[in-house]
Amino acid sequence: MHNIKIVRIFQFSLAVLFSMAFVSITKEMWQSKYVKVAHDNKITYTPDENGNIIPDFSHVGYQGGDKPIPKIAEVKTISPTGSEDDRALIQSAIDEVSKKDPDSDGFRGAILLRKGVYKISGTISITASGIVLRGEGNGAAATKLISTAKKQVTMIAVSGTGNSSEIKGSRIKITDDYVPVGSKSFNISSANKFSVGDRIVVFRPGTDEWVHDIKMDQIEARQGTVQWTAKGYDVQFYRVITKIEGNKIFIDNPVVMTMETRYGGGEVYKYNFPGRINNIGIENIYCESQFVSDTDESHGWIAIAFNKIENAWAKNVTSMFFGNSCISMQSEAKNISVINCSCFEAKSIITGERRYSFSNAGQLNLVMNCQTTEGRHDYVTGAKAGGPNVFYNSTAKKTHADIGPHQRWAMGTLYDNIVTDGAINVQDRGNAGSGHGWAGVNHVVWNCTAKIAAVQSPWFSGKNYCIGFLGKKVEGSFKDRPDGEWEGLNKPNLNPVSLFEAQLKARGKALPN
Repeated sequence: MHNIKIVRIFQFSLAVLFSMAFVSITKEMWQSKYVKVAHDNKITYTPDENGNIIPDFSHVGYQGGDKPIPKIAEVKTISPTGSEDDRALIQSAIDEVSKKDPDSDGFRGAILLRKGVYKISGTISITASGIVLRGEGNGAAATKLISTAKKQVTMIAVSGTGNSSEIKGSRIKITDDYVPVGSKSFNISSANKFSVGDRIVVFRPGTDEWVHDIKMDQIEARQGTVQWTAKGYDVQFYRVITKIEGNKIFIDNPVVMTMETRYGGGEVYKYNFPGRINNIGIENIYCESQFVSDTDESHGWIAIAFNKIENAWAKNVTSMFFGNSCISMQSEAKNISVINCSCFEAKSIITGERRYSFSNAGQLNLVMNCQTTEGRHDYVTGAKAGGPNVFYNSTAKKTHADIGPHQRWAMGTLYDNIVTDGAINVQDRGNAGSGHGWAGVNHVVWNCTAKIAAVQSPWFSGKNYCIGFLGKKVEGSFKDRPDGEWEGLNKPNLNPVSLFEAQLKARGKALPN
């Protein structure tokens, strides 16, 4: 009985201590002035002087986060042959399944690659919708694909054909003088040609005045520097109409770059993209490249590339020794989820256009729960990448360059709970490359940890935010550029811990599987 009393006293004491600790932690939690989350998960956004708010990033990835990644039944199983090249074996299986009729959900079926080693001499291509390529694990002793190429190749290329095209006669002018960042609605001159569910492009033209005002026609020149031109900065955002009220249309994803009459305003039009494929999955596979030295430039370059595709995923994929990327999402990759993937020990010289571990030049894409080592630009966007896009809950170690938008005006990316031993930068990169200039606008660095960070805002067309950052703030490449919106530098216990997760919860959704 005495021992029982002692245990109960100990348990009560622990309960009191934990309660006190919880109260203390709760008191230390803080919220951003830009984003307030209530107890019912409702979010309130504080607009700036022009009505711009931090965008809703939650409609990214497979099916816009509205549906879980499905488990697709296997319709074909293959095993390694032990030969010097299994590329034809895998390609033949893909071609066979490509000929099947898709089911009501748009899937033809999964191809299972049994455990073992598959040597791949070139590129495996997936060009039809509804195919899942599945291994039996992404460890070195599971399903292992080895690129034996002696040149720079993509091992698995997933791509449709052609390009998007404007539907003739559907283009309509946006009539608002100013459409702020974060908006999901705006007025057009006439909505008669549009219906709910229409897939549209929101078009924002580049103009000489805009290029001049952000000083990208004044990049300090060196050999190879190319000044920006207006025509090169026409930007297109893929959206879907969700509601129409008179001549006001509502869209599924927010505006991530201001549209202003003084800079040409904006337009919308319907489009076709018949060659774009969808419903593709790559999962549970270990990819490795052969190489001859740490600086070898002639071997497997990209493990998996997505382009001209929407609603796809790469899940539980490991890449080892590739020169550029584990996953590369190119300019026409849309609504891709990259989850639980790893990019390890890249082999190449350490300079430009190499070691972009998880690279995104597309729209509405998600990279989540990933890790890298020995990369340069580990979580990176390409030129004019149109958001929203999200990099969430991922790490980078032994980095050789910075994380963030890399060049030429990427728009609307969230870096949420990224941890690196290197740098996170959103800045004017000036004459880097052939004139990278302003790398991005309307980006949010949320609750990230890095050795250093430089976050600046351009003179016009939006801001960049750094909220709850743990690390050292630095000035960036150019000290005279406007500072970004910094809040809570080295102040722990930001609430919500994850903006992405909070935005999902606000609309009753959970993190993707």
